[in-house]
Amino acid sequence: MTAPRRPMIAGNWKMNGLKADGRKLASALARRMKKLKKPAFEMLVCPPFPLIGLAGETIRGSGVKLGAQDCHSNASGAHTGDVSPELLKNMGCKYVIVGHSERRTDHNEKDADVKAKAEAALRAGLGAIVCIGETLKQREAGRAMSVNRKQLQGSLPEAANAKNTVIAYEPVWAIGTGKVATPEQAQDVHAVIRKELVNILGEKEAAKMRILYGGSMKPGNAKELLALPDVDGGLIGGAALNADDFWAIAEAAG
Repeated sequence: MTAPRRPMIAGNWKMNGLKADGRKLASALARRMKKLKKPAFEMLVCPPFPLIGLAGETIRGSGVKLGAQDCHSNASGAHTGDVSPELLKNMGCKYVIVGHSERRTDHNEKDADVKAKAEAALRAGLGAIVCIGETLKQREAGRAMSVNRKQLQGSLPEAANAKNTVIAYEPVWAIGTGKVATPEQAQDVHAVIRKELVNILGEKEAAKMRILYGGSMKPGNAKELLALPDVDGGLIGGAALNADDFWAIAEAAG
């Protein structure tokens, strides 16, 4: 990772945890974060929607930031079951994940949908974490690079810059499977993403934008992955549900 890009360690809790679990996990991270005077990393937790208020109260003043796992593209309206980015901002969120592969697959979200949500996040004053990534079938067909370029082009909000947008590369075949891209595979894709960002945003802005790796990062492989020149942190799933594991990953970024 290049020095000017402060690593982000983001925990995606997905559809996991009850009130007691969320409080315990958030408390453990907040206690550790408070002990650091100048953390080398930015830490973010993204709980399920019903736990956002509880988690936000628990981490308040600790330096751990609050995020959400998704948002609607509208500010309000008749959208039962959805949540606006404006409400997330009002609840204390700083970031929202958009375009996660599980949303793209389970809810058939397309690049245009992801872009609309990312633009809505920026409208509300949230940072957008835009996810892209290829399936195993696409990788085996030799299409990994073209798929990621296309998703980036189609999902990046018009007003994206290094301050308001983060990219998360998540090889779909490595999410929740225990498989992980080799350091070479991860760096190759991150480098292609960085190059495409240069084409879209210009060299200066692309050099500052963070690109996270999101595919079964854990304490055992975090240090090697985070040392790669174009990997600027992690979007962590399973390991984010264990405070010790999540903190160990964060320490590897420092």
